[in-house]
Amino acid sequence: MLRRLQDFLLPSEACQNDYNRLAYEVLFEDLDHNGDGVVDITELRDGLKHWNSSFSEDTEKEIFMDADSNADSGLDFEEFVQYLQDHEKKMKLAFKSLDKNDDGVIDASEIVAAVRSLGIHISLSQAKDILKSMDFDGSMTVDWDEWRDFFFFHPAKNITDIVRFWKHSTIIDIGESISIPDEFTEQEKMSGEWWKRLVAAGIASAITRTCTAPLERLKVTMQVQSLKVNKMGLVHMFKQMVKEGGFFSLWRGNGVNILKIAPETAIKIGAYEQYKKLLSFDGDHLGVLQRFTAGCMAGATSQTCVYPMEVIKTRLNLSKTGEYSGLVDCVRKLLKREGIQAFSKGYVPNLLSIIPYAGLDLTIFELLKNHWLEHYAGNSVNPGIAIVLGCSTVSHTCGQLASFPLILVRTRMQAVMLEKETVRMMQLIQEIYTKEGKKGFFRGFTPNVLKLLPAVGIGSVAHELVKRLFGLI
Repeated sequence: MLRRLQDFLLPSEACQNDYNRLAYEVLFEDLDHNGDGVVDITELRDGLKHWNSSFSEDTEKEIFMDADSNADSGLDFEEFVQYLQDHEKKMKLAFKSLDKNDDGVIDASEIVAAVRSLGIHISLSQAKDILKSMDFDGSMTVDWDEWRDFFFFHPAKNITDIVRFWKHSTIIDIGESISIPDEFTEQEKMSGEWWKRLVAAGIASAITRTCTAPLERLKVTMQVQSLKVNKMGLVHMFKQMVKEGGFFSLWRGNGVNILKIAPETAIKIGAYEQYKKLLSFDGDHLGVLQRFTAGCMAGATSQTCVYPMEVIKTRLNLSKTGEYSGLVDCVRKLLKREGIQAFSKGYVPNLLSIIPYAGLDLTIFELLKNHWLEHYAGNSVNPGIAIVLGCSTVSHTCGQLASFPLILVRTRMQAVMLEKETVRMMQLIQEIYTKEGKKGFFRGFTPNVLKLLPAVGIGSVAHELVKRLFGLI
């Protein structure tokens, strides 16, 4: 639409300048479906979808926040023109900031350099794929006219926002993992959308944990039980748990597992923002290593704060019917029998497990993502949700495989009662290796893997449904 306007509506001399008032008027009339001289948010949304399918669901809201100067929930022609003129100036500055050699065009190497400055590493072929989406004449470079047309209505204000647009549009992932919280744009923070996304993710996590709770309890039981018990099959162990406490005993400890979602997420997000500021000179541009370090430190901080709840979950998972009447009763009995130190058992191996998990999860995901982009991307760098979920599942599995021995040691330390002698981490590791061999460090890994696929599927579906309820899609 925008390219046709430039070619046919404007005379050749005017094409050398910014879009003139005639072009703005044609665009405005195309948006104003009912001809009342005002473009409302519905008309703007429909027009953006008609012109370009790559716009996000919230693009029209961001444009309205910037353009609707009198806050009357409608854009008249003067507001429309003012917004486009101001936006074009910002796009010109962003274009010049990328055009390092000042030759009037942006090439693939300049895109690689730009995204690297924001801590995102992509290959030259990936940068060329990005260029293809903006390159109208097939020159494998982007001039000012092509740049302006591509970002004409996108509410990006600078190169940082534009790189985020590329990230969302082309699935260029910056390596977030379970230990590295989500990034939120300034627009999301100002509009309050960030907390909606957090709540949506929290609700989806609660649904996922509830659906996979029986496998979680089975994993914890297998990690702690003796070698003889672990030789029983998974189905037999499920039958034993149901026989001991009934069908609903399979969800024992799930309430605590859900309760710790909110404080853990809130602390992790807050700590992550603070650690990013400490690790960055300008408080914004972080490299991959800095982002990974900040994420691990944030994960360690949140785990430290909610760790007592982790101990309670393990004790409830392993408890017999009637041993505890609930969460409060479990806390009271632990304090009475074992003292406050009971809530810190296994803390060290739990903390150490964050590093191998986050590191391998991030690395494997990046390798799989880059392999797909290099060999299967074709004309599109968007792999779709199925490929992303597949890569995430494999990377999560590898991360859990690397950290599982430490998780097992943590669980066994959490389960040690007062009557027994306090077991130190290294002593327990040696004991497991001597009595059970290397396989002893991976007891319970099978149900852990079995719960991963349904967790990914259920979590994705639940997240999409909750986002719809919150109006995020």
